[in-house]
Parts: sequence; structure tokens; C-alpha cells
Amino acid sequence: MDYKNSGVDIEAGYRSVELMKQYVKRTMRPEVLGGLGGFSGAFSMKGIKSMENPVLLSGTDGVGTKIKLAFLLDKHDTIGIDCVAMCVNDVACAGGEPLFFLDYIACGKNYPEKIATIVSGVAEGCRQAGCALIGGETAEHPGLMPEDEYDLAGFAVGVVDEKDIITGADLKAGDVLIGMASSGVHSNGFSLVRKIFRMTEQTLRTHINELGSTLGEALLVPTRIYVKALRSIREAGVRVKACSHITGGGFYENIPRMLPEGKHAVIEKNSYPIPAIFPMMAREGQVEEQVMYNTYNMGLGMVLAVDEADVDRTLEAIRAAGDIPYVVGKITDGEKGVTLC
Repeated sequence: MDYKNSGVDIEAGYRSVELMKQYVKRTMRPEVLGGLGGFSGAFSMKGIKSMENPVLLSGTDGVGTKIKLAFLLDKHDTIGIDCVAMCVNDVACAGGEPLFFLDYIACGKNYPEKIATIVSGVAEGCRQAGCALIGGETAEHPGLMPEDEYDLAGFAVGVVDEKDIITGADLKAGDVLIGMASSGVHSNGFSLVRKIFRMTEQTLRTHINELGSTLGEALLVPTRIYVKALRSIREAGVRVKACSHITGGGFYENIPRMLPEGKHAVIEKNSYPIPAIFPMMAREGQVEEQVMYNTYNMGLGMVLAVDEADVDRTLEAIRAAGDIPYVVGKITDGEKGVTLC
């Protein structure tokens, strides 16, 4: 009897690491010390010495049940982007610069090529965010998970000078809300998605005219990463007063998180185009509008508040980073919360 006979293939683990090295290499930053394969990842903090009071920020998340679609379609090269996005967007909306990322893959059986493909997506997400993939773990769990399934989670660390942390504390009535377009459903609410649509390969591979793609392609579009856009705003000299990553809980849960007491957000629903996947989901699942806005991003992955005088510079900076901005509302005095009109 040996470890392999119990269901854990150590040699497959070694091969996975070798296969993924080519992807990890693309994410390296000058601060990374050593290479992949050590017991820990090392990242020099020399570069932040110029900050008055550097503060570390962290974010951790997974992909949720969106991963079930990757199983059904046997498509594993983008799910890692979702994992990175969910973590680094949280760091970025606090004003932070993501520095490095670690991933954790739990699988029923280690298929090296599949694991390497998953990590290729993680590396691509890190490349988009400008952070380094400095380590991770692949754990084989025979008997706990089906052999052809896996779960994916990650952890990001970033840094910000304390004076630049986005807190919402100085919000005032008249400040303008700007939303950045999402790429689709992102990585939230897929338990409801899987109730709305039949989760079969045939359904997911069916071309839908109103989507311009198959249903599976529309649902698996990876989460948009907004790190470059927020960096571009900062480099344009604009102070973002408040920022919200629109994730699980949609508008009604996430917008109030960026508001101080006594400030209210008003968002105009017709101020930006809603991607076709959302009306389709509402129709096919008979989901009420309030539930849709309380579950999904509805086409805006990030909402931020700036002074009215900074609107044009903010829009220009977002476009320069390759994202699409919309003026979607304003801040008023009133009870902490959000109104959609």
C-alpha cells in the first residue's frame, strides 16, 4: 500500500507544478524573491518605503457555484480570472494597489493538465491586475470530492498609504456617482442562475440570438478587473471619495457599504445599458426586478463617488484604462441607503 493507492498521486502534483510555471512566470514583479516551489512566497516591501504610512490590505474569495458551468462545458481557462477579480477588486476599491496573490485548488483527482489550465486563468487575472502570483496549493481530496470536480479560492494582498484609503468619510450631497460597466454576471448569484436555466451541456451550448453567443459563453465571461481603471483615476489626480464593488447582494447591499451615516445614494436605472443576459434571466426565471438588483451587478461592476468638478477627468481616466464609464447618479443628504429610480 502507498499514497497513490489511497487516491493521492504525488507525481501528478509535481507535474502540475512544472506545467503551471510557464504561466506563473508571466506575473512576476521585481519585488518577488525566489521562485515557485518554496514553502512560502517572498515579496520585498522595499518599494513602499516612500509612503508616509503604508497600510496592507487583503481580500479573499472564491468563484462560487459558477464553477459548475466550467465542469459542464469542460472549460477551465477563465475561471481563475474570476477568482483573482473577486479578491483584487475588493482591495482596489479601498484605494489599494494589489501586490501579490495566492491560490488554493482542492480537487478530487489531480489531472496535471487541467490544474495547469486553471492556473493559467489565475495568472491571466494577476497579469490584468498587475500583481504577482507568488504561490499556491493544490490539494487532492479522494473520497471527499468527485474525481472530475475541484474548487478554487484565492487571497490577495495590497498596499495603500493611509491618507489615500477610500472610506467615504468626506462624501457630501452633490457628489457624483460613476459606474463602470461589468462584463456580465461576474461571479455572484449563480445558485439562482442554475435554477433559472437547465444546467445541461445542450442548454449551455445553445446559441441565443439576443445574447449574440451561446448561453454558456455569456455566463462564463470572466469577472472584469478594475484595478487599472482605479489606478488611472488616481494618476489623473482625482480623489475617489467612496467606492463599491458590486458583488453578491447587488446594489442594495453593496452601495450602502460605501456611505457614511447621513448620506444617501440615488441611482438612475436608465442611465446606462443593461446587458441582455439580465433581462433574459428575469424573464426566464420570473425574477422580480427588486430581487435582480439585490442579487446581481445589473451591468455595473464598480460604482464610485467623486466631486462634481472631477467628473470629466474621472470619465477620461476610466476610458484610458480600457473600461466603460457612466454617470449613474448622485449623493444626497438622508438616511444611509440607496434609491434606484
